[in-house]
Amino acid sequence: MLRGPRERNAPGAGTFGFWDLRARLAARVLFPFMSDASSSSSTPIQIVRVGANFEREPLVRPFGFKGGYSTEIWQSAALLESASGRRGIGLCTQGVLWSDAAVFSAHSESGGNALMYAVTEWAVQQLKGRSFTDPVALLESIRHDVYAYAKKITENPKLRETFALNALVGVDFAAWQLFAAERGITHFDDLIPAAYRPALAQKHDKIASIPLMAYAVPIEELKAAVDDGYFFMKIKIGQPGSQQEMLEKDKARISAIHAAIGHARTPYTANGKLPYYFDANGRYESKELLLELLDHARKIGAFEQIALIEEPFPEELEIDVGDIPARLAADESAHTDRDALKRIEMGYKAIALKPIAKTLSMSLKIAQLAHERGVPCFCADLTVTPLLVEWNKNVAARLAPFPGLGLGLVETNGHQNYRNWETLRSYHPAPEAPWAKTTRGVFKLGPDFYARSGGIFEPAPHYAGLFPPAA
Repeated sequence: MLRGPRERNAPGAGTFGFWDLRARLAARVLFPFMSDASSSSSTPIQIVRVGANFEREPLVRPFGFKGGYSTEIWQSAALLESASGRRGIGLCTQGVLWSDAAVFSAHSESGGNALMYAVTEWAVQQLKGRSFTDPVALLESIRHDVYAYAKKITENPKLRETFALNALVGVDFAAWQLFAAERGITHFDDLIPAAYRPALAQKHDKIASIPLMAYAVPIEELKAAVDDGYFFMKIKIGQPGSQQEMLEKDKARISAIHAAIGHARTPYTANGKLPYYFDANGRYESKELLLELLDHARKIGAFEQIALIEEPFPEELEIDVGDIPARLAADESAHTDRDALKRIEMGYKAIALKPIAKTLSMSLKIAQLAHERGVPCFCADLTVTPLLVEWNKNVAARLAPFPGLGLGLVETNGHQNYRNWETLRSYHPAPEAPWAKTTRGVFKLGPDFYARSGGIFEPAPHYAGLFPPAA
């Protein structure tokens, strides 16, 4: 169901030029950490028209995590149009429960989504009439004001910054798309600013496709996924109830899962066993409780297969986790590069990047920071739509191989959760491309994926149709 876009026009004109090739190469040699956004052209891109719109997508079943359930997901879009008439359209999957459970619980499901969309609308209107030469700097110039506005309209002074970043995803992608259109960029490699390229220096020929097993996913469905070739399983823990009730439910769930798939084999791990990836979304309130869960995993023979435990503790529980005998990953607590550094210093040994949930601009900063400290990264999902999956894949395909696997990781669970997944696939510019589908648990990429950058720069008529030309 669509709501009409709000758009505004602003007068303005601009001309756009390029440094010659020699100047660009010289800039890279002399200033290796200067972003291409500033080195490729000094001519600002003026934003003269903006817009926002959204659609509501129903789910197959209630989606359970963080002790709550969602029944639909709002998909917002942002438009930035330049004085030259070029347009950038950015997509965003809203994750109110993921980004701030307090906002989700304080409102109806639609009410929480409406608040996040209102933040997107406010943010995009702030850019009308602005000029920029660097999408990263553009985001940095508005994100603090957007965060303050989000606190105001949610009436929550303790609002998690991830709520504001989630609302900015489509705005940020629109800026990158407009930047690419203005600078003639058609490949993701050319889009990456030089300062962040060390973190994105790989080109995997395949990356693991990670499905999500939420609370309500039946064991038979999980077994079917393994039969289809999926081998890196993300399992939601931290179920509803008191801390003790949660622990007992999680023990039972892990036992049932291990009994069902613990015997399965894969060629992608050294021991041939399936790696488990648990995501608690901050539900464990003490280290002792998590250690009790790990003791249970040992008793049932599942411990050695635990590759990751994501966000076990509440964000405010700032404790050293270096003594926990498992690789802990930070996700929503790593709002920004500053927060990611704090988590690394606390002993977290992996970072879940979310260009599709915390903006590409912020994710590039986090990826480079983690790379410089030898902390592996992977790309996690927010139940995004197929074209947003391609943005995640473009990043995951270039990250260093995840330890113990030798390939990159990207989570994608939209096919499990959207009622109208096939319709959403039809909005992708190349839905039948081999690299657009999971095959036996991996995305097989290859030259065509890299040549087309997963289709992210290609026309997407459905999304363009959300923003009719100005009258």
